[in-house]
Amino acid sequence: MLVGAGKTRRRLAQAALLAGVLTGCSGAAEGDAKPSPSASASADGSGPAVKSGGSVGAAGSACELPVTFDIAEDWKAEAVDAGTDGGDGSAAPDGELAQEVADALLHQGPVTAACEVDAKPAGNIGFLRVWTGEPADADARAVLEAFVKAEDGASKAKYSAFEAGGLKGVEVKYLFTSELLEETKEESALAVATKRGPVVIHLGGMDTDEHRAMLPAYELAKKTLRAS
Repeated sequence: MLVGAGKTRRRLAQAALLAGVLTGCSGAAEGDAKPSPSASASADGSGPAVKSGGSVGAAGSACELPVTFDIAEDWKAEAVDAGTDGGDGSAAPDGELAQEVADALLHQGPVTAACEVDAKPAGNIGFLRVWTGEPADADARAVLEAFVKAEDGASKAKYSAFEAGGLKGVEVKYLFTSELLEETKEESALAVATKRGPVVIHLGGMDTDEHRAMLPAYELAKKTLRAS
């Protein structure tokens, strides 16, 4: 892959994300899983907690994943269709550009987008996005480092280990600088290794204030994380 082309695709991806578009989202219904009213979490254990609005990951939920976790009340989960149209390479230039944008949005490092949980119904601007990889990519730290490295503009990453639901994982806090907006914001992500492959859960946000406002939902997901 040409380095210049990769950077171009990343800039296109940033523009599409800012417009609130994630190419390939399916029309999956909201999960039928029953909520866990007792589950709640705050960003640092002392701030306002969020209530669980149900869980995703299990068969029959909005997103079937190698893990399950609770999503915050009023957040909406949808599966992401990361398949391609299977073209023969003769597509029109605008179609090729659209595919490049889709590829940049749907793949980051060794993982592929599988699910997004939208905070807008709860009053925030941002997503919890779930990415999955191949079973061979078993090292959670290596997968997470590759995920962050693939995000142009990421810096000052700080990694730490955690455990939840019998899973050992790695978490990262880092800064992301947007060339398009010329501003820097905080982002968070975690990774765990499962028998079905690695899983990355990422929290972005329009800006740092939005990110911090959504951290309790991220902490709820981490606290309730289990292998499915």
